[in-house]
Amino acid sequence: MTAATHSPLFPQAPDSADAVLDGLDPEQREVATALRGPVCVLAGAGTGKTRAITRRIAYGVRAGILHPSSVLAVTFTNRAAGEMRGRLRQLGAQGVQARTFHSAALRQLQYFWPKAIGGSLPRLVDRKFQLVSDAAAACRIRLDRGELRDAIAEIEWSKVTQTVPADYALAAAKAGREIPRDPAEIAQLYAAYEDLKRERAVIDFEDVLLLTVAVLQDRHDIAEQVRAQYQHFVVDEYQDVSPLQQRLLELWLGDRDNLCVVGDASQTIYSFTGATPDHLLDFRTRHPGATVVKLVRDYRSTPQVVHLANGLLSQARGRAADHRLELISQREPGPEPGYADYTDEPAEAEGAARRIRDLLGAGVPAAEIAILFRTNAQSETYEQALADLGIPYQLRGAERFFDRPEVRKAIAALRAAARFGGNDTLLEDTVDLPSQVRAVLSGEGWTAQPPAGSGAVRERWESLAALVNLAQDFTAAQPGATLADLVAELDERANAQHAPTVQGVTLASLHSAKGLEWDVVFLVGVAEGMMPISYAKTDEQIEEERRLLYVGVTRARERLHVSWALSRSPGGRASRRPSRFLDGLRPGSGTAAGRGAAGGAGGIERGFSGAAAVGGPAAPRRTQRSPARCRVCGRTLTDAGEMKLMRCEDCPTDMDEGLYERLRDWRAVQAQRAGQPAFCVFTDKTLMAIAETVPEEEGELARIPGVGVRKLNRYGAEVLAICAGHDVGGGDEKE
Repeated sequence: MTAATHSPLFPQAPDSADAVLDGLDPEQREVATALRGPVCVLAGAGTGKTRAITRRIAYGVRAGILHPSSVLAVTFTNRAAGEMRGRLRQLGAQGVQARTFHSAALRQLQYFWPKAIGGSLPRLVDRKFQLVSDAAAACRIRLDRGELRDAIAEIEWSKVTQTVPADYALAAAKAGREIPRDPAEIAQLYAAYEDLKRERAVIDFEDVLLLTVAVLQDRHDIAEQVRAQYQHFVVDEYQDVSPLQQRLLELWLGDRDNLCVVGDASQTIYSFTGATPDHLLDFRTRHPGATVVKLVRDYRSTPQVVHLANGLLSQARGRAADHRLELISQREPGPEPGYADYTDEPAEAEGAARRIRDLLGAGVPAAEIAILFRTNAQSETYEQALADLGIPYQLRGAERFFDRPEVRKAIAALRAAARFGGNDTLLEDTVDLPSQVRAVLSGEGWTAQPPAGSGAVRERWESLAALVNLAQDFTAAQPGATLADLVAELDERANAQHAPTVQGVTLASLHSAKGLEWDVVFLVGVAEGMMPISYAKTDEQIEEERRLLYVGVTRARERLHVSWALSRSPGGRASRRPSRFLDGLRPGSGTAAGRGAAGGAGGIERGFSGAAAVGGPAAPRRTQRSPARCRVCGRTLTDAGEMKLMRCEDCPTDMDEGLYERLRDWRAVQAQRAGQPAFCVFTDKTLMAIAETVPEEEGELARIPGVGVRKLNRYGAEVLAICAGHDVGGGDEKE
């Protein structure tokens, strides 16, 4: 179930800009109307952040303040981007780009590659499994499927944190990562993988971001073209950005600050992918004049569920905990969360299945029930327990609805029937749109009664049944709709990835449940060793496990069931105990030793304009940069290349040609080792500036445009050695 409100399925667009703001609470309205300058929205779970930011965009467009094509909204999943596009369409704000970071970067890279690099963009591979497997074989490293997945995760983490193979071991140790194998082996495998990609002329998803960053950094003209296109940015789930995504965002922005970011540090659960909440928590530092809005009114969950969620965070520690939000439920009271222990895991699964059977019998829709667990390996026991009781279910994380073969085939059949319906004998006895859809899909395998059992046959039927149900909803919303109208709607939804709900209990890991919600949630396996997971050792890892449980709790609207097993298998020793995170929260476990809300109160801190922020001390002024001037003739410089050289292109140069050539040779070796274009190490203009300046110490090198802290740390020692005339290896030669 997507995190949507219970509004009609096909609502009419608001008739004016002011109508877009109807129904927003004061904080949401502030988000929607603060359209200039930097805005940071700290949004707790269930507080309507998607509603607020889509209304913000729609209000700006409908009021004529924002041009649709000048807005870029980015998020982290295709589902979230699709939902955003769907909501904007319903609000009458068509034409706004709502994409994932990767999708937006890929479009730009495809468009600018011929101009920036030449030729066509290398083929993008959507799965690394075979390439990494081949790289492992080339390195004579034996990996099973599980170890391959772990190695892929390490490669992906390295790339989003901009770590090259040679630096992997040190960076992984510094980050406290649980490395699946010897770090030297992972580094060797990573390097072989990059070599293999070059040989086969392919790129992966991380390369899309890396290469886009490189092009925008090196080509000032292309960067300016992108910035001329996009004037206003909105970033959802900002606590999940990686260093690489943050760098791309900075390049999109340039020196502008029309940026709205939305996030919640307490929902940071993807640090293993390189995500960090630091960018969210440091936003006010980077943008002293930012307006900060805190959304704490929880419209999703009952006070009982919210109380447990707040209790979990009250015991948290660390930087994210210092910025936690104290949620305030806006719903009527509901039942207290239920807690249960079982002798073993199969008994726990059977207990959950029996409770679900009772809920279904009481009229709760299957699609409004979820079972959430820590690891995917726990799924099988619950699948079996549900199947034994004949309860339909769906696995979260499976193929997207409109990508399923049976759905694509069914829509093709509906499209053909819409085009040639008058000659289709299947439609002879149909009287309305739903009966037409049922008739067409009966030829694709739909039946009035679901097939017995579970498995692929049942999953296929569920997909077709979802289309039948959608046709009924569509007809109810638009009584005069035709089959052609329905096909057009399906095409729109396919483009937006707005899938109808499949009627079945959802089975999902806690990570994949992020952003979703259900009326009833079963949190299972909440025992020490599983929550927190046994391999979470450091304080930071333990706190992320706590946040993961918090995310699970806040998925529930009305009823929450928490359970754990005392042993893994029947007859096993009952040595397990409930998760430490429940201490002081579940009945009979003592009193929680929590803290008051650190930054929990909701509210608004408006940005300043040369004056003090509302209710606070005078905010620091942003530093004004003085214009760059040519160090030879004194003319003001505007071209990025000239600004790197600190002189006009045609002014005389005192560059050390020999040093420049040695730096180029050294750069070529570094680029080959990193598997990147040469300009990703240093551009030609930066090398020319180094050869002209001939820095003797780090401070001088750091002042050269194009060096920066990261490159200074990585390459500074070798560059200074080359400038001093030393042989550092890697391709440079002495004079």
